Amino acid sequence: MRVLCVNSSIDLKSGGGTAERTVKLAKHLNRYGVEASVLTTNVGVNEDLRKSLNGIELHVPPLLIDRYQVPQCSLKYLKKIVKKADVIHLMNHWTFFNAIIYVLCRHFRKPYVVCPAGALPIFGRSRLLKRIYNLVIGYKIIQNATAHVGITNGEKGQFKDYGVDPKSVNIIPNGISPEEFVDKNGDEFRKKHSIGNNPFILFLGRLNLIKGPDLLLNAFTEIRKQFPDYHLVYAGPDEGMLEVLKSVVERKQIQKFVHFIGYIGGKEKSQAYHEAELLAITSRQEAMSIVVLEAGGAGTPILLTDVCGFDQIEEIGGGVIVRPTAAGIQKGLSKLLDDRQRMKQMGSTLNRFVLENFTWNAVVQKYIRLFSKILNDNSRI
Repeated sequence: MRVLCVNSSIDLKSGGGTAERTVKLAKHLNRYGVEASVLTTNVGVNEDLRKSLNGIELHVPPLLIDRYQVPQCSLKYLKKIVKKADVIHLMNHWTFFNAIIYVLCRHFRKPYVVCPAGALPIFGRSRLLKRIYNLVIGYKIIQNATAHVGITNGEKGQFKDYGVDPKSVNIIPNGISPEEFVDKNGDEFRKKHSIGNNPFILFLGRLNLIKGPDLLLNAFTEIRKQFPDYHLVYAGPDEGMLEVLKSVVERKQIQKFVHFIGYIGGKEKSQAYHEAELLAITSRQEAMSIVVLEAGGAGTPILLTDVCGFDQIEEIGGGVIVRPTAAGIQKGLSKLLDDRQRMKQMGSTLNRFVLENFTWNAVVQKYIRLFSKILNDNSRI
């Protein structure tokens, strides 16, 4: 079985959870005997990333237009890649790659699977362009897919808006590799980023409006009188909000308590999770956040907004679910920080839950079964 994984970016720094999911999917498919390859752009594809893929075939044309991630390659080049695959997996939705690969899949009658990862609603910038994209080709990409993959049950309603029966959506969650979250050297992490010995709240993600870093900062400023020892650490690349956040920090004169450390990965990310009192995920909209699982792998409790499709975290006792507002986040932080012993118990509970249900070894089996079923059904036609 030959599976082509398509994502316009697998840059772990800027591509977020979908980049991580694409890389891990390809690696674990390959581990279980599936011939996986990846079609992406060359953004962030360095030697370290290539080595981590253990020889998996990469197709990485350069970018022609950065803003819309349009690749600089010929149609002949893409045709050759699509023809070789038995089944294609399309990640995200609003991309040039998805549009052109969809056309080629239809032309060569190749089965393809779509996994928008929460991207189907029109949200954020370029809303007019997204509406036009849907009218021209976006709806067709989703409606004509051989199979549909949602990361959480909450995505089923998003597929329904595109004319897809929610009952037909296959739920395949994100996953983690537990061995990546064993480094607990908090002293090394603290020293590198000059955090000191104070307890801290961790935000790990892109500094983008949709991720709600501003909501967290507003909530943090309100709880400081109640919890004066706590610091706030932002770990993630800037996507337009860094200067806004820094200006608030300066205006509130809390520069000593708020740290912007940029993107972190590898063992440093593991250290951050283990050292943090809790992870705050304050998104205004999101599918299943992969950092929830990563924090669970390290036994770190969670504060999560209720628009992330993962309210199960509170149900199993691994964290607290709040509204995506500064007031809601403030209330949740106060509730968690007021009982540190309870937070530790939440972290242990979340750890067990994640290791039992969300490792990539288990997740990839669901994909293999889905791909096998598609190919078996196609062989009967």
